[in-house]
Amino acid sequence: MTYVDGFVAAVKTTDKEAYVAHCRQMGGVFKEYGALEVIDTWGDDVPEGKLTSFPMAVKREQGETVVLGWITWASKAVRDEAWKKVMEDPRMKPGATPMPFDGKRMIYGGFELISKV
Repeated sequence: MTYVDGFVAAVKTTDKEAYVAHCRQMGGVFKEYGALEVIDTWGDDVPEGKLTSFPMAVKREQGETVVLGWITWASKAVRDEAWKKVMEDPRMKPGATPMPFDGKRMIYGGFELISKV
């Protein structure tokens, strides 16, 4: 069954080009290890909530934009095996590909796909 890794983060709006380049590089790495699809998006209409929201969840600061992305895999087993290889890849080592966002405020997780219309 299809499996999805998803994440939400905040990126300095002025770093959009660096973020796009980062996404393309990382997307290529994930595709090499079996990802079916890698989607990255730039927030365009992401309102601040009163109780909860994407901006609140990632503690978006002034001058930042919320980003949302996901990776689809053929199955959780394929994803788990791929992540082992991804984490061993030299391009993923600290400092090799600096993240243009604060990873401490990123929200991520794995999800079993239950509906795709």
